[in-house]
Amino acid sequence: MIGSLFAGISGLNANATAMTVIGDNISNVNTTAFKSNRSSFANVLSQSLNGSTGSSIGRGVEFWGTSPMWTQGSLENTGSATDLAINGKGFFIVNDAAGSSFYTRAGQFYLNELGDMVNPSGYVAQGYEIDEDGNLGVLTDISIPGDRVSPPSETTTFTFDINLDAGAATGDTYSTSQSVYDSLGNAIPLTLTFTKLDTTVPATARSWSVAGSVPAPNGAVSFAPGTEFTFNEDGILTVPAADLTVDIVMNNGAADMSLNWDLVDLAGPIGDITGYASPSNTTFQFQDGFSSGVLRGISVDESGFVTAAYSNGQLIPVFQIAMADFASYEGLTKLGENLYAESLNSGQPLPGVAGDGRLGNISPMAIEMSNVDLAQEFVKMITTQRAFQANSRVITTSDEILAELINLKR
Repeated sequence: MIGSLFAGISGLNANATAMTVIGDNISNVNTTAFKSNRSSFANVLSQSLNGSTGSSIGRGVEFWGTSPMWTQGSLENTGSATDLAINGKGFFIVNDAAGSSFYTRAGQFYLNELGDMVNPSGYVAQGYEIDEDGNLGVLTDISIPGDRVSPPSETTTFTFDINLDAGAATGDTYSTSQSVYDSLGNAIPLTLTFTKLDTTVPATARSWSVAGSVPAPNGAVSFAPGTEFTFNEDGILTVPAADLTVDIVMNNGAADMSLNWDLVDLAGPIGDITGYASPSNTTFQFQDGFSSGVLRGISVDESGFVTAAYSNGQLIPVFQIAMADFASYEGLTKLGENLYAESLNSGQPLPGVAGDGRLGNISPMAIEMSNVDLAQEFVKMITTQRAFQANSRVITTSDEILAELINLKR
């Protein structure tokens, strides 16, 4: 009978530990990317009776351990550009101040005062830096300081969609302008003025001259190879038959400019320059330069590309977020604060980027919620409570039997 007492005690201990696991799951129902744990039990080595292997009796139960449930948690949209969730397998890689690497699925990141992308514990997210040619570099801290500047880009080509009125009289003019950017990033208004040539002369009846100007202190604007535009009887541009080069002398410290006026690529009935019998007007203009810009914000896409947005309209990819996979997630060491570390049982990390191999994609502006199922946990709580009560009854009943046994001597 004394053995039944110890069997009952083992049941109390095992179910009390299981209740702790349930309590831990429920307490973390709102923990970002938390993975619930499942309790496992095992019977204690049985005791043979009369030396017969077929005749034995158990000695109770032991708590066998816990196993994490690596099911996907629901995604919660947050609207924050630095909140990231993994949709599928994998972990984010974060480094502490000493450079040691840890792994997490909790993608609650923000930019600190140094521009580092960190989690609430100050661990820096890792990524592959992207060079000017779009190539990935080595794994490093993701850092986007607020003082980053997008350098200016000098205008090299421009174009206009213009109609010059075929019914204009000799000497009528039409002017249009757009800003082009010099090597320092200054916006230089370039004005083009078209003048209708003599309509009484067949050679110039459908021709216009063009002149260019820029504000002081800049100098003259010149064209090569010519400055006349001639249209055929259908209003299609025939001269010039090639792009024009527009040279601008700069007197503001920037380099002199040599621009390509794109006329040929769209030549035809819907070309850049037309000579139809409708009022002269400009319907489209384009140039490829821009001024310098300061950092306005960042965004992250599903492939993990971190793009910096600048005030000059430039969107420049600067990093691709690194992820890691493991042969065995169950073998990872839990460190608290939503962090994991590799171990011998997990195998070495396999770094990569979103979408590589088994790695999932990244859901930007979202976080992964806990995968705890409250209804299931409450059912487990009821069954664990009943198991605890039943084991306590084993102890009280065994005690009563022992008391009856002792009373036999009276």
